[in-house]
Amino acid sequence: MTSTVGTKGQITISKEHRDALGIEPGWRSIQRLEGSRVILEFLPPKHRRSLKGILSEATSVKVSTSTELERLTDSVWLSDIMESGENNSVADS
Repeated sequence: MTSTVGTKGQITISKEHRDALGIEPGWRSIQRLEGSRVILEFLPPKHRRSLKGILSEATSVKVSTSTELERLTDSVWLSDIMESGENNSVADS
């Protein structure tokens, strides 16, 4: 497949190639020269954005803010410690 370089130096990557590599809007491209060729590699967005909603069907818990997520994480972590008895070993030492 060929594409024409636009006035701003942009090219279009074919849908077939984007689909094969899983490239989606928001991904970053890294360009490097190898001889007379340009090699492109792609990086997905940060995980927080790219994984958003991936577990929504697996849980009934809905978290609206990162502060709420931190509070819930701390609560579960503390609950696990209390149930496992680790708090007793700390108090006994």
